[in-house]
Amino acid sequence: MSEALLQVTNVSKRFGGVQALSGVGLSIQPGQVHGLIGPNGAGKTTFFNVITGLVPSDQGRFELAGRRYKPTIVHKVAKAGIARTFQNIRLFAHMTALDNVRVGRHVRTTVGWWQAVLRTPAFVREEARITLDAQALLEFVGLGAVANQTAHTLSYGDQRRLEIARALATEPRLLALDEPAAGMNATEKLQLRELIRRIQAQGRAILLIEHDVKLVMGLCDRVTVLDQGKLIACGTPAEVQCAPAVIEAYLGTAATHPGAPA
Repeated sequence: MSEALLQVTNVSKRFGGVQALSGVGLSIQPGQVHGLIGPNGAGKTTFFNVITGLVPSDQGRFELAGRRYKPTIVHKVAKAGIARTFQNIRLFAHMTALDNVRVGRHVRTTVGWWQAVLRTPAFVREEARITLDAQALLEFVGLGAVANQTAHTLSYGDQRRLEIARALATEPRLLALDEPAAGMNATEKLQLRELIRRIQAQGRAILLIEHDVKLVMGLCDRVTVLDQGKLIACGTPAEVQCAPAVIEAYLGTAATHPGAPA
């Protein structure tokens, strides 16, 4: 097995009197789609937010491509190579689809602020490249035809794809998707699944937190399961579905749910 792209170990987080995470971790290989699931209150959103720098951990070790990184500031995590989306869409509603993606692309700009102020030839050339790259990303996610529409006029499914395009604009090694299928109909979920496969085909790794267990099991190479802030299973979808701890966490014990496997 190749070296892990993302290696997270021994992460703990407490909110007041609540121990949200207790020594959890995960390992994601390059080009892998890795699911993160668990019952409500399992700690998966907190873990996801810790990995992506939105919430500081109390302890833990974080490595990306073999190098330590500190997930304390979101933009620095993006610079390191992790981009994320949010369960509640966070687009710039009154900017065009193209400009939303251009914003993401500016994480990788090389010209200085003074060049932007003076509009030097280097700045103008880079802005032209950013626009071309942003348009190409919109084409990639199927939104090329709506590049000049403002984000709030797009359908819900298109807004989800636009958020993914903006995340991809940062050139992430790992794309972290927070409930990307939430609120989608069956057709939109199928389109999302196809898009994730295309992103994976580029060699990018994907961390997927999702309540739609059927989508996760059909899409992910490996799945990590949390319950009550603790890691209870990690493996292939087939292995995880058969794990007694997972069955109990989702269905209860055989004593309380006679139809559940013993």
